Amino acid sequence: MKALHFRFPADREPQRRVHVGVVASGDLEILFEPAQHGEEGEHGQARVRVRTSVEGFDEIWRLTLERFFAHTPLRGSWELNDFAATPAVVTLRLRQAAEAALDKDGEGGES
Repeated sequence: MKALHFRFPADREPQRRVHVGVVASGDLEILFEPAQHGEEGEHGQARVRVRTSVEGFDEIWRLTLERFFAHTPLRGSWELNDFAATPAVVTLRLRQAAEAALDKDGEGGES
């Protein structure tokens, strides 16, 4: 497994931790943990770790994540476990995770 690490400016305050998706063929699992007080993410950053078995797509990952965080700058730690997901699936899962993390009532649920 290859690990990619990214950091993006982030100023939106999440409400809760989230788990969406699964590690399965063509899919992606996302684990999101809001920044704790005193953590680096508390100071305006999203930290992203991508674990993937697919080689040669570092630039695609960077561009896909840049586009997401430009519109959804959510602070905290993001862990993406990839099993050959397409950029469209990655974007869908990121949006699902962000929506659930911003749901202060917790009705979005973890899936």
